[in-house]
Amino acid sequence: MSKFQNRLSRTLSLVLRHDPGVILDDHGWARIDELLDCLNWKGKRVDRDQFEKIVAESDKQRFRISEDGKRVRANQGHSILIELNFEEKDPPQWLYHGTASRFMDAIEREGLQKKSRHHVQLSGDQEAARKVGARHGKPVVLEVAAQLMVSHGYQYSQSENGVWLVDEVPPDYLNQRFT
Repeated sequence: MSKFQNRLSRTLSLVLRHDPGVILDDHGWARIDELLDCLNWKGKRVDRDQFEKIVAESDKQRFRISEDGKRVRANQGHSILIELNFEEKDPPQWLYHGTASRFMDAIEREGLQKKSRHHVQLSGDQEAARKVGARHGKPVVLEVAAQLMVSHGYQYSQSENGVWLVDEVPPDYLNQRFT
């Protein structure tokens, strides 16, 4: 992804997850024409072809275009109030969470908390989690006993781009750390 595409992807994440400059419906969908108008008005020169390329080539598949091609939304990670309608799904035995080492004291006390987001986000593999952790400092990958959590009544769902979602992960379910 080019530098321009990377910056635009980050801008789309901000707008569609946290700080909408456009109207989002109850499920987080924005009209693409309004989004492009807003971005262009704010100086982010992007046309429909560039936009579709960024959505299609995003390594994390953060966004989804509706079947009719008129709307877009972020797949997960919202801090604004929307309803994503994820269905409950059984996770694998182990999931992974990437973070920075500087957060470990709080995580060991409190576990993983969703804070201002809708869910705690977990990866199905260690390498993806390590990349997430590396964005915030020295990476640490936490192993989450997902199936044990399910047996204790916790519910998981999975976003359309494969990210596992849960409301919280108490510290007792964090079994190992990898760096």
